[in-house]
Amino acid sequence: MKIALFGATGMVGSRIAAEATARGHEVTALSRSTGGDLADADAVHTAAQSHDVVVSATGPSRTGESHEPWLAAVSTLIEQAGEARVLFVGGAGSLLTPDGTPLLDTDGFPEEYKAEATSGAAALDLFRAAPESLDWTFVSPAPVIAPGERTGSYATALDTPAGDFISAEDYAVVLVDEIEQPQHRRQRFTAATA
Repeated sequence: MKIALFGATGMVGSRIAAEATARGHEVTALSRSTGGDLADADAVHTAAQSHDVVVSATGPSRTGESHEPWLAAVSTLIEQAGEARVLFVGGAGSLLTPDGTPLLDTDGFPEEYKAEATSGAAALDLFRAAPESLDWTFVSPAPVIAPGERTGSYATALDTPAGDFISAEDYAVVLVDEIEQPQHRRQRFTAATA
């Protein structure tokens, strides 16, 4: 399968690239430094036209800059995806507690991640409002994601956490499994290392 991967140099993106390549997929690694800016409508259109799947492993600024340009880029991806399937690396802040409260609105949610989580929830809303023709999947990690071991063993859920932690390596397994055997078309789901 031909996969266009935006944000291929980040912690998660680099692991998705490695996992997909190891399974024999043809991965085009795209990043701002290589002319693969998610905000560039032409770049997104070209990637979508020439690949089966477009993956976004990008995120909003963590340096205090406005998140509006990133959300605009997410809209560009939605508008330019065409027939390509879109998988989006989302955040955990929009996951829900058992009583339906978003994690980002709970007392223990780290303040330093609140702005990013709020923008991630807005990105999920953009996908949920996308035209019916868009084939998308939004993949939220467990509340804690960090480099670790690739176990290949994980649990999934839809809108409530499937567990507290997932390694970035296992997250890549989850995402590539979803590419190969779609189970969550036009849905958000989440996974945790089992």
